[in-house]
Parts: sequence; C-alpha cells; structure tokens
Amino acid sequence: MGNKFTSDMTFQQALQLSPEVANVLNSFNLGCIGCMGAANETLAQGASAHGLDVEKLLAALNAIPSA
Repeated sequence: MGNKFTSDMTFQQALQLSPEVANVLNSFNLGCIGCMGAANETLAQGASAHGLDVEKLLAALNAIPSA
C-alpha cells in the first residue's frame, strides 16, 4: 500500500485526511491550519520555506494510524 501523504499534496488536502495531521504539523512548528497559503502550498513547498526535510515530515504524516 502506498503512502497517503505525498510531497505534491497541499496542506489543505493533508488536513482533510485526518484530524491528527494538525498535531504532526504543529510538532514541526508549521502553523498551517490558519495559513492563507494552505490551500495552494504543497507539503514540499512549505517544508522548504521553513527549512525542514520534507521526507521527515512525510514519514511522520504517513505514520498516522488510519489516515
């Protein structure tokens, strides 16, 4: 089974998959819930803008049970 979260997914798309996504994003200091760019910015773009490793972010998101 493939990962549900991918680098080209927008933050809004990710947030719609599971309420736990917000907790993971917060653990990376990403306040994407209230960000105006959440609808258009991809996980890769957001990680890059914040100096984060997108692969680590994706691993954490894909570790969410039942997401």
